[in-house]
Amino acid sequence: MAVTGKPRTQKPDWQRSIDEQVATLTAHKREWAETSIPRRVAYLLEIRGRVHAVAERWVDAGCRAKGIDPASPTAAEEWLAGPWALLYGINCYVETLRQVERHGTTRPPGKVRTRRDGQVVAEVFPADVFNRLLFNGVRGEVWMQPGITAAGLTKQMAAAYKQPRPAGAVALVLGAGNVASIAPMDVLHKLLTEHSVVLLKMNPVNDYLGPLFEEAFKPLIDAGFVAMAYGGADVGAHLAEHPGVEEIHMTGSARTHDAIVFGTGPEGEARRAANQPVNVRRMSSELGNVTPLIVVPGSWDRKDVRFQAENIVSTKVNNSGHNCIGTQVLVLPAEWELTQALLAEVERLLESQPRAAYYPGAADRVATMAGHARATALTPAGAGAPHHVVVKALDPANQAEACFRDESFASVLAVTELPGADPGDFLRTAVKFCNETLWGTLGASVLVDPKTRKALGTAFDDALADLRYGSIGVNIWSGIGFALAPTTWGAFPGHALNDVQSGIGWVHNTYLFDRPQKSVVYGPFAEFPRSVTKGETSTAPKPPWFVTNRASREVARRLVDFEADRSWKHIPGLVLAALRS
Repeated sequence: MAVTGKPRTQKPDWQRSIDEQVATLTAHKREWAETSIPRRVAYLLEIRGRVHAVAERWVDAGCRAKGIDPASPTAAEEWLAGPWALLYGINCYVETLRQVERHGTTRPPGKVRTRRDGQVVAEVFPADVFNRLLFNGVRGEVWMQPGITAAGLTKQMAAAYKQPRPAGAVALVLGAGNVASIAPMDVLHKLLTEHSVVLLKMNPVNDYLGPLFEEAFKPLIDAGFVAMAYGGADVGAHLAEHPGVEEIHMTGSARTHDAIVFGTGPEGEARRAANQPVNVRRMSSELGNVTPLIVVPGSWDRKDVRFQAENIVSTKVNNSGHNCIGTQVLVLPAEWELTQALLAEVERLLESQPRAAYYPGAADRVATMAGHARATALTPAGAGAPHHVVVKALDPANQAEACFRDESFASVLAVTELPGADPGDFLRTAVKFCNETLWGTLGASVLVDPKTRKALGTAFDDALADLRYGSIGVNIWSGIGFALAPTTWGAFPGHALNDVQSGIGWVHNTYLFDRPQKSVVYGPFAEFPRSVTKGETSTAPKPPWFVTNRASREVARRLVDFEADRSWKHIPGLVLAALRS
C-alpha cells in the first residue's frame, strides 16, 4: 500500500557535510580527551613542520589579499601575525605538556611575586635563553584573580590535566577574518587546554587560508579530532545551533555574539535585556575594544618623541587598523610641553603610511569619520582617498562621543587630553577615564619613561592593577600580549552574557593558569644604544613590528625559520638582520 503525504525535505549538500563532520568529531571526542601527552606532543611537532612548510604560501596569500608587496617591510606583519605566532604558540604548548608529564602540573618559568594588596603575579616571559636574546628587554606577567596565593599557585594550574577521565566535547570555533593566527591558535586552545575536538568555521574574509590550515592540521583532521567548514552567516548560524555542537568560541563582534546567544531582531533584543538566551551552549568570546594608549608626562627628549611616535603609529596602522587591539584613543597630558610635538609627529608618520582598507566596510567607516567635526583626514601621496583619520581635541567628559563608544576597526585615531602636569595625578585621571568612559576591556597601552616610572614607585604598579583590561602593554603595544602565547588573551573578567563587551574567557595562556585576571607585557622605552642612556639594560634594536623598521620582513622571516626547530644555527643571521633596523 502506498504511503502518501508531504515529501521529506532533502538537506542541502553543505548541511549533510556538516552533519558528517560533527558525527566524526563526536565519535572521536573521548579518544582525544584520553590521548596521552607524548602522543599530543608528537602531533604538535608534526604540525609545526607542516606550518613551516606552508609559511611562505600563507604569507603570500595574506599579502595579496591585503594589497601588500610581499617583498616590502610591511610584509613582516603577515609573517609575525601568521606563521610565527602559530609556531611560537606550538612550541610553548610542547613545553607545557612536557612539564605536565614530568610534574603533573605546570610551573611559571620566572619569579612569582605578591603585591601589597595580596594579588599574585607570575612572570611567564622570557622563559629561556632564546627569549632573552631575541626579545631582549621584553617581559611578560600574568596577574591572578583575587584569592590565589603564591603558595597555592601550582594547584590552580592545568586543571584540565588533573581530571581522572575527561569526557571531551565538540567545540565550534568561529574564526576571525583579520589576523591569520587567531583561528588556529583558538583551535589549539580548545584541543590542549579543554580537551575538546574542534570544528573550525573559517571567516569568509580570509577563508583563502583554509586549505593551508587543512594542510598544516592534516594529522589531527585525519584522526577525526579537527574538522573545517566554510561559508557565510547561514553556515555559522547552522553550526551554532547544531545539536552535536556542545560549546562555542568566537572572535568577532558583540553584535554577532548576541545574535548567536539571544537571536536577532526585536525579539532577540528583548531576550538579551531579560538575559534569556536561546542558545544555552557554553560560550567564550573575544570581541574587541576601544583601545586606549596613555602617554604619561615625563622626561622625554626629541629622539624619544620620534621613537614613541613610531611606536604609536605602529599600533594603529598594523594590519591597516583592522585589529581589535589597534590603538583607537590616544590619551595625552594637556599640560605637558611635548604633547603637541608628539601629536604632530604621529600625524606626519601616519601620512607616510599608505594602507588599504581591505576589511569589509572599513573604507566607508574611514570616510564617515573623516566627516567628524574635529577630524583631520590624512591621504598618503598617490592615494585617491583618505587612508587615516585623526580626530583631535575630544572632550573627555563626553561619554556619548562615538570615538569613545564604537570600535572603528579601521585606521581612525581619536585624541583626548586630560589635566595633570604631575605624572601621578595624570595617570590616576587617565586610568579612571579609560575604565569609566571607553567601551571594552580587552587591552590598553601605557608609555612612560624610566625616570618617571621610577619616581612613581609603587603608584605605577597600582595604576596597572587599577586598569580593568585583560592585556596591558607598558612601553610596548598591548597587541604583543596576543603574540606572546604564555600571556593570557581575552577581556578583563566580569562581563555578563547579556552585556558581553570585549567577551568572556581567555585563550593562549600556555602555562594553563586556571584563574588569571590580566596580563602585563613590558618593553624598553628606547632602542639600543639609547636605552642605556635612559637607565635601561635592554640591548634590543628597533622592534620588528615598528612600521619604520627597514629590516622587519627579513627579521620576521628568520624568526619563523627559528621557531620551526629552535636551533642556534639561526641566531647569527637573526642578530645581523635585526641590527639593520
